[in-house]
Amino acid sequence: MPSDDSLAYLSATEARAAMQAKTLSPVELLEALIERIEASEPHINAVADRRYDEARAEAAASAQRYAAGTARALEGLPVAAKEEHPMAGRSWSQGSLVLAEEVAPDDHPIIERIQAAGGIIHIRTTTPEFCCAGFCHSRMWGITRNPWNTDFTPGGSSGGSGAALAAGYAPLATGSDIGGSIRIPSSLSGVVGFKPPWARVPAMAPYNLDQFCHDGPMARTVADCALLEDVIAGQHWMDPASLPDPPTVSGSNGSVAGMRVAVCLRLGNWPLDPAVKANTMRVAASLRAVGATVDEVTLPWTVDDVWNTAQAHFATIMGAGILAVDREHGDLLSDYTRAFAAEFTSDVVLGFYEGLEHEGAMWEPLGRLFRTYDAMICPTMATSGYEAGNSYVAGGMAVGDGHVHHHILGAMTLPFNILSRCPVLSVPSGRAANGVPTGVQVVGRPLDDVTAFRLAAAVEATGVGFTHPGWRPPDH
Repeated sequence: MPSDDSLAYLSATEARAAMQAKTLSPVELLEALIERIEASEPHINAVADRRYDEARAEAAASAQRYAAGTARALEGLPVAAKEEHPMAGRSWSQGSLVLAEEVAPDDHPIIERIQAAGGIIHIRTTTPEFCCAGFCHSRMWGITRNPWNTDFTPGGSSGGSGAALAAGYAPLATGSDIGGSIRIPSSLSGVVGFKPPWARVPAMAPYNLDQFCHDGPMARTVADCALLEDVIAGQHWMDPASLPDPPTVSGSNGSVAGMRVAVCLRLGNWPLDPAVKANTMRVAASLRAVGATVDEVTLPWTVDDVWNTAQAHFATIMGAGILAVDREHGDLLSDYTRAFAAEFTSDVVLGFYEGLEHEGAMWEPLGRLFRTYDAMICPTMATSGYEAGNSYVAGGMAVGDGHVHHHILGAMTLPFNILSRCPVLSVPSGRAANGVPTGVQVVGRPLDDVTAFRLAAAVEATGVGFTHPGWRPPDH
């Protein structure tokens, strides 16, 4: 039986095998994680809602299922759920004092599916207010800190999920991504996150109809991320946009010998931190060493065009929604939330139709690239970290050899919300000098989830990530 210390970093697939072999009980695993959470939370602050009593009852029921041979796909596995994903009868504040008393009437489809598969949601995790930032603090919950270096944020908006995984609170977590909110915290927290193609994973109105918006899995390993994705993907009655017949991504870890992989360092003209660049090139060299054909490529995008294209979209949907809240409850909102409402609803360079034209123009060179290459790799973040508690409302930030005018452009994730049918995983690539992890995005052809997972598994095998015993944040 694993020691108590090792239980915190047991992968979901390892835990499930141990429970099937009856060398580990779901109750024992849950109690070990609860103990760790309570010891670490004063330093991390990733938990918005504790669900311990219900989780203990569910763990006991899972133990009985294992004894009876009726275990389900996620039986007895603890899952950290992003608080944005509603659970019927529980708080649904979305990090805002405006919704401090809000109680969710329904379960989100992925919550429903996790519980139906035997997953145990023991904690729900913090976000920035209304998930509108790439960091993770709010007036509602305070500052969530990165387990690797608590002077930095774990990223956002699924920052509590990223921090919880890195700190050993759970082997699996949920996230959502409208501008990088799965991939940013996955990179900065040193874990794995998947932005599925739009509509692959069902969502709730109205954002299920927003093609920039994606719900998806986060985990410490590619295999665990695939395990959760296979549970939550597929058509659901609640979401008319949701796609039927999702591919099975578990087991997508074969040889990449002969695979044609493009490496794009700057996605056009993005400034880049030297550590991010070096770690991305290390991944590329490692993939060549195992037989992939890896070529460095360029794309004719510019940061300004990506920003303007995204701004045209946000101004009519998410920005407009937050502006309505700002007009009624502005004094209750965080500074960055009010800045978001102003930034994405005023001085928009492009109208919505022009934005669609630009989205199409952005796809054309990537579509041509995918005629030659099976997948592409690029950095997840341009920067090596956001400072914990910094709202970045004063006007951008320095990034490597340049400057960006908005903190979200410290991430290189927005293009793949614009080009939303591409499956994208963020996988660890190394660490920067400040101890904060770096990551690469594995970008697949539209709807080709299987190839993306196969390449992500090969990236993971190149030397970093939680499959490697030395990849652990310091104890807190």
